[in-house]
Amino acid sequence: MSNAPTVETLEVETGDRPTASLIVLHGLGADGHDFEPLAQQMDLSALGPVRWIFPHAPVRPVTINGGYRMRAWYDLLGSELQRREDEPGLRASLQEVLALVARERERGVAARRILLAGFSQGCAMALLAALRCEERLAGVAGLSGYLPLASLTAAERHGANADLPVFLAHGSMDPVVPMAAGSGTRELLRQLGHEVEWHEYPIGHTVSVEELEALRTWILKTAAA
Repeated sequence: MSNAPTVETLEVETGDRPTASLIVLHGLGADGHDFEPLAQQMDLSALGPVRWIFPHAPVRPVTINGGYRMRAWYDLLGSELQRREDEPGLRASLQEVLALVARERERGVAARRILLAGFSQGCAMALLAALRCEERLAGVAGLSGYLPLASLTAAERHGANADLPVFLAHGSMDPVVPMAAGSGTRELLRQLGHEVEWHEYPIGHTVSVEELEALRTWILKTAAA
């Protein structure tokens, strides 16, 4: 794969010559438009001009959904999310996300002003990529997700992001990605030395207004110049 990303992206800039970038990865079956409203609703003006990047995952058959083709960052082989993982799919999308980061660097945005964030499958990809990035990022935020290839994290994590700040939020009534997957991710990352800000809400597999406000506060703190 070339260094240039091949996934399509939707981009929103809040001003001329953005000095911060936020790459937001959607969940299974959605697309980049899913979180597009955040660019208008979330006030990050304290950071200066921001480029919001909403990539569209490739369309692929998803085993758990009977092979139906949909946008997915990787295949889901069964309900045991972390026991039967599509490692080739995860690693292919990992390179796509890292290429998106590299493109922001080429556009002149400092690595410490780039954040990765994602929901569900997008959370998994954001965590996977941020920990392996060769330059220190501002932080990574994961909503209603988990850390894939967890047993390989310690060995594959890049030293540049050994102290990367992490934001995790999860619904206590999530029937899709059990909260235990999120809390397990929290504990693993804390054991590796990451500062993890954890939030849980009495919701299902979705996001809440309170969750997004907590995320906004965290972004303003971690991506400050």
